[in-house]
Amino acid sequence: MHTIDRSLIRHLALRSTGVPIYVQLRDQLLHAIGAGVVGPGDQMPTMREVAVALKVDLNTVRRAYDELERRGVITLKRGRGSFVAAPPRLDLAAQDRRTDDLAKRTLALAAAEGVQAEALGLRILALASDPVSPTASTTASTSLQEGLS
Repeated sequence: MHTIDRSLIRHLALRSTGVPIYVQLRDQLLHAIGAGVVGPGDQMPTMREVAVALKVDLNTVRRAYDELERRGVITLKRGRGSFVAAPPRLDLAAQDRRTDDLAKRTLALAAAEGVQAEALGLRILALASDPVSPTASTTASTSLQEGLS
């Protein structure tokens, strides 16, 4: 049985940036899961633990967890807790559609924040090529380099 990874809470920090707290929390949890702080099957801290640690309303944390569940990132099991979901196994066409959708959303967010698409692409390439990063992928980096050429 997996144990609750309370160390995840140490990776969370809210800022007064004008970004809603639940969005900050959702994005930070996504980042921690993507970075391998917690993995598939690991139990997440309870919503109450996160709310108390960050001194925010329980409903704010619930909203972030609910969004993560809608995206398929975590599963909520009544009476047992929240668990990191295994990444979906997609066929090649579905994976291409999901990749295109993610790329379009990322580009739209970058444009809204004044970040140039080329700079973003180069930064993603650098991060994907980092051997220390648990998400590093030679295939992803090769594909991105070809796309930027």
